[in-house]
Amino acid sequence: MRKKTRIKRHSVAPDTLHNNVAVAKFINYIMKDGKKSIARSVLYDAFKIIEEKEKQNPLDVFDRALKNVAPTQEVKSKRVGGANYQVPLQVHGNRRNMLAMRWLLNSARSQTGKTMSEVLAQELIAASNNEGNAIRKKQDTERMAHANRAFAHFA
Repeated sequence: MRKKTRIKRHSVAPDTLHNNVAVAKFINYIMKDGKKSIARSVLYDAFKIIEEKEKQNPLDVFDRALKNVAPTQEVKSKRVGGANYQVPLQVHGNRRNMLAMRWLLNSARSQTGKTMSEVLAQELIAASNNEGNAIRKKQDTERMAHANRAFAHFA
């Protein structure tokens, strides 16, 4: 018997400045200890840095970065007959975006020496150009799924 599908409790309202739901979600991911105003200022400062450096619309760079980092496949551990197999699965909708945002943020947080806004802007620019740590994480995940495609029949 299949599990019930999870009912989505509420949707995120778009952010006030750009009227974009993805930006609002990313602000929520940046936020620590409920300090949304700080998270908002970090992202908007990063957008200003992107605009100065790249001379492009920061929303376009942000959307391109999310699209480039979002994985198409991932592996999930499944136990079959006493052995664990890494089974490759397709990644769908919300999980794709969530993983992309998480990887972008983790790769930005792992860097030191600069402010969070500068590091985040740098990581978004790199991801929009198919470079950087977040893109490397995506490639590793997809490489793992490709290597284990022999176990796809366990899915």
